Amino acid sequence: MRARPALAAACLALVVAGCGGGSINEETKSNEEKQAAAGGDCGELNMAVNPWVGYEASAYVVGTVAQEQLGCTVNYKDLKEDVSWQGFGTGEVDVVIEDWGHPDLEKKFVKDKGGDGSATMFGENGNVGIIGWYVPGWLADEHPDILDYKNLNKYAKEFETSESGGKGQFLGSDPSYVQFDEAIIDNLGLDFKVVFSGGEAATITAFEQAQKDKKWLIGYFWEPQYIHAEIPLEQVKLPPYKDGCQDDPAKVACDYPETPLNKVVSTEWADGDSTGVDLVKNFTWTNDDQNQVAAYITADKMSPEDAAKKWIDDNQDKVDAWLGQ
Repeated sequence: MRARPALAAACLALVVAGCGGGSINEETKSNEEKQAAAGGDCGELNMAVNPWVGYEASAYVVGTVAQEQLGCTVNYKDLKEDVSWQGFGTGEVDVVIEDWGHPDLEKKFVKDKGGDGSATMFGENGNVGIIGWYVPGWLADEHPDILDYKNLNKYAKEFETSESGGKGQFLGSDPSYVQFDEAIIDNLGLDFKVVFSGGEAATITAFEQAQKDKKWLIGYFWEPQYIHAEIPLEQVKLPPYKDGCQDDPAKVACDYPETPLNKVVSTEWADGDSTGVDLVKNFTWTNDDQNQVAAYITADKMSPEDAAKKWIDDNQDKVDAWLGQ
């Protein structure tokens, strides 16, 4: 029993002398390098969270990596899209992790687009956005011609509701989303009226109910969105998108384009020395990745933080790539 202090002292002597083949200085240097790689000086990261679950999934995955593996203090800001961009110049927002294309905002805030320079485009995030007009699967099965916009007027009465003023109801979502539905309806001569649901959750509920109860419903929807794996939705064919067909919002008469989604950041933050900058710059994932986290949040009722941690634990190789490891 008395031999143990001597043994411990001998071991300490070995450590000091280089036990295990490295000196204390070498071990200290190694730990400092690991700390720099894992944390460094990240500071605060102000992450906008726009009001749909796919965005929330991306924001919390990046935010959780920033917080737990880089030591950032992450502040999540629940903001609509246009308000988020205004925050770049005030310091309220550092990152918009999923932008669906806002040429008007780019012209106002991005320097090489003629703006004030407070925002910087930071590359694609890997998701491809598809906005369109959709009907529940049962309706497409029973009336396949409804998938061509030219046939919508003959069914308009079937879509009528108490809110649609004698016309067919077209269900919009959140009016702050990228949408031209009122102009499309007017310019294509369709006997429909846009009635906004108010947000993503209400829109999803409406489509779920329409599929379950075989109700007539047509409305604005999009991908990536995990609900496509839960219920069948079929897209209605509009006149194809061509460059320039959405330049004048009042004259839009075409479909929405497939849109590679972008990251947009505060120029001041991007020019700083936060280690979070490279993480956001390197972040990219797929629609399937986002849908998986969104399903954890919505279908499995997990908190955004827990959903993000679960995905990160299962995909550390992708996270390592974002961290340059």
